[in-house]
Amino acid sequence: MRLLPFAYAVRNLGRSPSRLFLSVAGAAMVVLLILVAGGFVRGMSAALRATGGEHNVILLGAGSEESVERSEIPAATPGVLAASVPGIRTRAGVAYVSPEVHVMLPVGVGAAGAVGTSTGESGTRTGTRGAGGAGGRQVMLRGVTPAAALVHELVSLTEGRWPQSGADEVLVGRMAGTVLGVAERDVAIGTALVIDGRPWTIVGRFSAPGTVVEAEVWLPLADLMTATKRETISCVVMTLDPYNEATGQGAEFGDVAAFTKTRPDLELVPMTEREYYGKLAAFFGPIKIVAWVTAGLIAVGGLFGGLNTMYAAFASRIRELGTLQSIGYRRLAIVWSMIQESTLATAAGGLLACAVGVFLLDGLAVRFSMGAFGLRIDEAVIGLGLLTGLALGVVGALPPAIRCLRPTIPVALKAV
Repeated sequence: MRLLPFAYAVRNLGRSPSRLFLSVAGAAMVVLLILVAGGFVRGMSAALRATGGEHNVILLGAGSEESVERSEIPAATPGVLAASVPGIRTRAGVAYVSPEVHVMLPVGVGAAGAVGTSTGESGTRTGTRGAGGAGGRQVMLRGVTPAAALVHELVSLTEGRWPQSGADEVLVGRMAGTVLGVAERDVAIGTALVIDGRPWTIVGRFSAPGTVVEAEVWLPLADLMTATKRETISCVVMTLDPYNEATGQGAEFGDVAAFTKTRPDLELVPMTEREYYGKLAAFFGPIKIVAWVTAGLIAVGGLFGGLNTMYAAFASRIRELGTLQSIGYRRLAIVWSMIQESTLATAAGGLLACAVGVFLLDGLAVRFSMGAFGLRIDEAVIGLGLLTGLALGVVGALPPAIRCLRPTIPVALKAV
């Protein structure tokens, strides 16, 4: 079978610049949406998986395995664990055991988050004006001790210093501005957050690349317990030294599980930190499905728009298609040329969308209930986007091409 030259399909693209623009722009919009959906899913999954330390074990209150915010364990538990579980990693005599309180509270920010006082007819009224409304936005607060810097190895102090207990000082993550809906300058060192109706000074900033921890606000454990009026902690995170068979030293997860079974009075449930965040990733599975379904529905809409555009382009060339058949080109060869023409346009749109995704969307912070994470436009997402662009070209060209080639040669040659 004799095929039409590839240059024929390329030249046809320039016959109608406006139609070419619509084809390229439509494909770019569809592919860009696929990239956003893929980057959202990949970014959320990667952030939750990366948050847990490889050798970290988290101990929660029984019945609260799926939500550390609901967990409550006695405040004396960390000391019992450090003294009873062998194989906990230590440095300079300090055990890698971090008691923590996790709680979601409304937080006000900067000048807009200051505590304001107004006087009315009924007296004096004090309120908080936060970034997200009257009470500010909900933010994950984590009460910690200096031991948290040991067990959370990905966390590094980038500016300032560690907050001091009793001084109303806090440490904010790199994405704190995103989750609070404000600019970076509003959560700079020296500015204030309003928590529990009073200002807390930001004295440091930290980063934890690729994790949801970067969207949290950290403050001294005792201060957060006082602010929330609680006497229990949420969890204990500790780091185990990997077991070495040659020396017989170190510990495994089973050692911690065995200890919790011997102390039922503590009502503890152990799990690896990665397992905990893996369960959170599964919990957010429906959100990922919704993202893909939304992208798919809009892609279908874009496909029908492309079908209309291609049909308009091919319908005006029915006489030309009849001429090609009359000089010896088979219909299959003409369909292949039309597919080439359509695929070139949608591939160009796909490449344009991928360039926008890589340079503008990759790493873009997105807020969700657990905090924030960055869109991840990696090789897999880019590959999916390019395949989508190619598929739009093929699927979008076939129905119009078949319909336009349906008339017989004499009828096609008489077409206007």
